[in-house]
Amino acid sequence: MGRALWGLHMSNAHGTAPIDQGYITIGWPNMGDLTKLAATREAFKERFKQVDTVAKEGAVPVKAGVLYRFAHEMQVGDLVAYPSKLDRMIHIGRITGDYQFRPDAPNRCPHRREVEWIKHVPRSEFSQSALHEIGSAITLFSISNNTEEFMATLAGEATGANDVDDESVEEVSTQVEESTEDFIIKRLKSKLTSYEFEKFVAHLLTRMGFFARVTSQSADGGIDIIAHKDELGFEPPIIKVQCKQTLETVGRPKVQELHGAIETGEHGLFVTLGTYTNDARTFERGKPNLRLIDGPGLVDMIYNHYERFEPRYQMLLPLKRTYIPGPSISAAE
Repeated sequence: MGRALWGLHMSNAHGTAPIDQGYITIGWPNMGDLTKLAATREAFKERFKQVDTVAKEGAVPVKAGVLYRFAHEMQVGDLVAYPSKLDRMIHIGRITGDYQFRPDAPNRCPHRREVEWIKHVPRSEFSQSALHEIGSAITLFSISNNTEEFMATLAGEATGANDVDDESVEEVSTQVEESTEDFIIKRLKSKLTSYEFEKFVAHLLTRMGFFARVTSQSADGGIDIIAHKDELGFEPPIIKVQCKQTLETVGRPKVQELHGAIETGEHGLFVTLGTYTNDARTFERGKPNLRLIDGPGLVDMIYNHYERFEPRYQMLLPLKRTYIPGPSISAAE
């Protein structure tokens, strides 16, 4: 059976030292010498919970698993691929040493293994699929889906990876978009109270050119925000907004309740982090003065007006403008 192929991320703070000096290293210095722990995942998880008391429950097995793999599952002779952000190269090497604990190591990364670096390959030489796999959010992981491509690259064989695969590009782009959308929705759900969410929506409306005020929490009659075009609120249209900080599906009855609170000449806006049933959407289509905004729709509105957000909301949703591959546009278009 062939040797394992690992992917590893290291901090930019190391500079070129790992390549120049022939090693790989990871952090979590408070874990101490990993050889002092029982060689079981449970022992590593228990130790991790002791040294990181604020770690979320779901993160413990992931991070403890990285340390366990580095100390026990990695073997001399295994291959490792390190994507460096400093030089945009993927460095491929062979592990030549057992686990070492170096408490005086720089950058608070005392866990180390010696590596013989064999090949240094530009990222552009790899397919989008391989780049996506090597871009894992986990520090140490097994490369399994694109092993043949990495092995062919190591052997100096042509892989055809320079040919742009439109389907792979579109898949990666979609994954980036979906991940960002998930991040925004989860933040709005977990970092705000329901009342703070209403204030966030009101802030978004002000950035869209409306004057908006959040109604009293105790007696809002199902209306959370009143929005209008003029400062005094006399100029139509008057928009009554209901906010639901839920990830669940909103049905037609809730939508009808909002519409029932709308008077002649007014408009209704329902905003949720979740989705709507087909019945609710059908009801919306029959009411020209009603608009339903779901989670993805809210994210699109945030994108359009994000640069004008107050700093506190940009801190809540730290986003960076970037470009990702999109669908091809023909000359005729």
